[in-house]
Amino acid sequence: MPSLTFVLPHWLYWLTLAVFPLAAVHFVHRERAQRDPGRPNLLLAYLFLVTAGFLGMHRFYLKSRWGFIFIPFFIAVLWTSTQVRDGREAVSLARSQSEHAERLLPRAKADTAANKQGAADRLAKAEAEAAAARNNLTAAVHGLEWDSSISRIAGLLLGLIIVGDALLIPGLVRRAATHHEIVVDVPATPVKQPLAPFRPVDWLVRVTGEFVAYWSVLAVMAYYYEVVARFVFNSPTNWVHESMFLMFGMQYMLAGAYAYRDETHVRVDIVYSHLSERGRAICDIITSAFFFLFVGTMLVAGWRFASDAMAVGESSFTEWGIQYWPVKLAIPVGAALLLLQGVSRLMRDIATATRRLR
Repeated sequence: MPSLTFVLPHWLYWLTLAVFPLAAVHFVHRERAQRDPGRPNLLLAYLFLVTAGFLGMHRFYLKSRWGFIFIPFFIAVLWTSTQVRDGREAVSLARSQSEHAERLLPRAKADTAANKQGAADRLAKAEAEAAAARNNLTAAVHGLEWDSSISRIAGLLLGLIIVGDALLIPGLVRRAATHHEIVVDVPATPVKQPLAPFRPVDWLVRVTGEFVAYWSVLAVMAYYYEVVARFVFNSPTNWVHESMFLMFGMQYMLAGAYAYRDETHVRVDIVYSHLSERGRAICDIITSAFFFLFVGTMLVAGWRFASDAMAVGESSFTEWGIQYWPVKLAIPVGAALLLLQGVSRLMRDIATATRRLR
């Protein structure tokens, strides 16, 4: 396993952003439905297998000492990869020396044909150096082939063990669940409920926010792959960084309404925190004009950006060349969610203020 040449296809990138959160939501909801949510989780076990299975982290997560068996195989892959990298450098140097020696031979032969003084000695020296360079190149190539074969074998054995554990993980999780410690789940702070007509808006904002929140797990996996590919296999990617900062840009836009729903946006509340519930509602009603002005501008401008990108099929200028229009489409979609959540919040504040006035 001397190098990694995988480049993430565009279709797989967009499919992962859509499918992974759905799978994560399924596992999380199933975990919440259990009587004891603290027991080992099948999703986390597979995440550990995918991200750090070569170190046996999934086994350690399940409190199995068999995880130590992965470490020697990983060390073997790491050592052989280093040998392959050094072998490539040796082959490159030997090939350069051989080409240089081969270039000197025609000159020496031409001097010998012209009966120049000392030409015979130079020809003999050039032939000896060329032969030695060819032998060095052959030896370097054979050494590289040998190191590559050992590296592939070590990587294949490690991969077979990981694949085998992928099939065993469901049983391992069930076995570990019988010996787990009970974890007390701390209840979250309740969110203020919207008015009945706006409950669908609340549901839409909550589902969207939770959906894009799981993208952060993808970032951990992607950057983990980048670190391993770069420093273990000497194969840095040209797509991890770009894919992740575009993903986080979309997440930032789509999760804005969710943060507004839970009142987690940063704000200066020197006076606001000392007001009563009715006073806060009146304050929110007054300042909502600035909110809707901002959201309306973002909605209109964002739609212009997205429509222009879709019209021309805009893509990035990097080697990866990912499509930009889905990223820019997140701007008006996020603004629309913010607008809906803002209207819901405004109606609730009006109800709170008027109810207290009666």
